[in-house]
Amino acid sequence: MPTKVRVLIVDDSAVMRGVLAEMINSAEDMEVVGAAPDAHTAREMIKALNPDVLTLDVQMPKMNGLEFLDRLMRLRPMPVVMVSSFTEAGSETTLKALELGAVDFIGKPRAEHSGSMELYAEELLDKLRAAKSARLRRQNVHRTSSATTSLPANSVQSTSAYAKTGNPGGKIIFVGASTGGTEAIKEFLMGIPANCPPILIVQHMPESFTASFARRLDGLCAPRVLESQGNEKLEFGTVYIAPGHSHLQVKRVGSGYVTELLSTPPVNRHRPAVDVLFDSAANQVGRSAIGVILTGMGKDGAQGLLRMRQAGAKTFGQDEASCVVYGMPREAFLIGAVAEQCSLDEMAKRVLTALGS
Repeated sequence: MPTKVRVLIVDDSAVMRGVLAEMINSAEDMEVVGAAPDAHTAREMIKALNPDVLTLDVQMPKMNGLEFLDRLMRLRPMPVVMVSSFTEAGSETTLKALELGAVDFIGKPRAEHSGSMELYAEELLDKLRAAKSARLRRQNVHRTSSATTSLPANSVQSTSAYAKTGNPGGKIIFVGASTGGTEAIKEFLMGIPANCPPILIVQHMPESFTASFARRLDGLCAPRVLESQGNEKLEFGTVYIAPGHSHLQVKRVGSGYVTELLSTPPVNRHRPAVDVLFDSAANQVGRSAIGVILTGMGKDGAQGLLRMRQAGAKTFGQDEASCVVYGMPREAFLIGAVAEQCSLDEMAKRVLTALGS
């Protein structure tokens, strides 16, 4: 019989510990080995029980989740899935936790969403399974922007023309990511100069988190980063993050392009979905598009990236060694959607080089 994934729950709410334990124990391949009300108890239980994965509440008494996570990742690194409130403050704290090394996060189940508890449980279990096999990366939260490079000489002219006229012949970069993607996207963008072509990004994330994510990136990266509101004319030096409530796609209007948001049903269980963005790139931008698929669980984006490549776009996939979860890039690579595979450290440089070809 396969070994079960051993989970330790850390949450100051007895009710929440009970809800999470019931969901986790309902899976045949998982078991809750303990539940701790605070960080001090959790520390002792980790020593005694040696769990595979930890769920960690962001807000706790005595020692908050961030402080505990920071110590844990320095002294006894292990896969952690943060359980966060859907508030703005909760999203800021959660993004900080991902910088500190948490694999993933999930919002707390809410009473008003009782009808969707099965979907919540399914998402929770998927995240815990992915975390069990994830590659841990201790993040450097003090890193400063490395975006000191410039665009290749033979791409500057077309990019400048795009900036002035919206010329559809200019390049547009499309990026998709999921588990581990918040930090991967940050690292990618920190290698991108301020005068870059438009960049559109889908990161699987609840709607209460995407605005905070965009603000955090905007403060770290050379290009301007914003949460897309829809109907924005694509501009050079600007990164458009899909809001958590809608699909993002690009649409050609006259001599240029604009963003478009769709409230259509989820694709691959996600809204926003990477496939929706990549399909619009294939249909609207064709060989002037560049597609990038980064770390993530599942297969969202693989088929869309293949259609981009078939339409003449250059396509890149993050390699297994640098992924937190080698799911989405793997699926894309297996079906021939990835023309060039490289490490996250090299991704920005490779994409910048492709702008001039």
